[in-house]
Amino acid sequence: MRSRIRWGLGFVVCIAATVGLSLPPVSASKEKPWRPGENVELIMASGGTGGTYYPLGGGIAKLWKDSIPGLNVTVQATGASVANIRLLAKGEADLALVQNDIAEYGRTGKESFADKREKYTSYLAIGALYPEVVQIVVRSDSTIRKIEDLKGKKVVVGAAASGTELASRQILSAYGMTYKENKDVTPIFLGFAEGATALRDKLADALVIVAGIPNAALADVQTTTTIRLLPIDAERLKRNHPFYVEFPVRAGTYGGLDADVEVVALKAMLVVRDEINSQLVYEMTKALFGKAESIGHAKAKEFSSRLAVHGVTIPFHPGAARYFKEQGIKVE
Repeated sequence: MRSRIRWGLGFVVCIAATVGLSLPPVSASKEKPWRPGENVELIMASGGTGGTYYPLGGGIAKLWKDSIPGLNVTVQATGASVANIRLLAKGEADLALVQNDIAEYGRTGKESFADKREKYTSYLAIGALYPEVVQIVVRSDSTIRKIEDLKGKKVVVGAAASGTELASRQILSAYGMTYKENKDVTPIFLGFAEGATALRDKLADALVIVAGIPNAALADVQTTTTIRLLPIDAERLKRNHPFYVEFPVRAGTYGGLDADVEVVALKAMLVVRDEINSQLVYEMTKALFGKAESIGHAKAKEFSSRLAVHGVTIPFHPGAARYFKEQGIKVE
């Protein structure tokens, strides 16, 4: 499933050998050669067919096909972020949609990659695409007003070993709490829909969801139960986890939410293998952020070149960095 760049170098070498021409030395760079108009086939790892990454990836692939002659990107359904990092490492994908914290952990060998001592550095950032908002939800009649009030409560922290569950641990830790052995918080390990039902039925005191906003599971709960969101101090969290970004949830996002609430978000982002040609990645980045309105997916409306560097803690691919610098956007 490796990328394939089809061109006529072998034919040129044969002619050169026959007529005695000299060729320029082959570059020692890891980067693959590419010239505009050449046929290129790349693989993009996305997520499950029922999620956001897979259809969004399809829209991005079509944009690139329409914008860059010769480029064809095949989108594969996968197990999402962690699986995608491993596919990149094995050369079985050239591009991937991942959450920004997972991109960091893959390169540093932490969290999801720590058990097997995995550490992968063969991929780089193209840019952040849209926020995955951390929403800590309570019923509107609850006495819980701030995260510190969760002590002694039953909290749906996400499915076991999920990205939401990891975020729950990090946020509670930033506020001096843990749910190890039910010490400060009693954790309930459920996915979004089941967790929202538990909150509605008063089987849980609070619910953590990391997702785009508004979230469908919370919208369903609102048909019978009004909710509130707890504010999250971004600076407190970013001391140890710099991939979080500030995010304001606007009044009216959910029924009963009558004032803005400052929370945090992770970012869905696009990464690429470091061997993909810089000029090609530049053209892909330019099309991605310059023509996002043509992608035809609701999340693409949130793409912004200005915000594409926020929350990205891994190095940018040189081709992407060139695009952002041309836009006057500082790339760390």
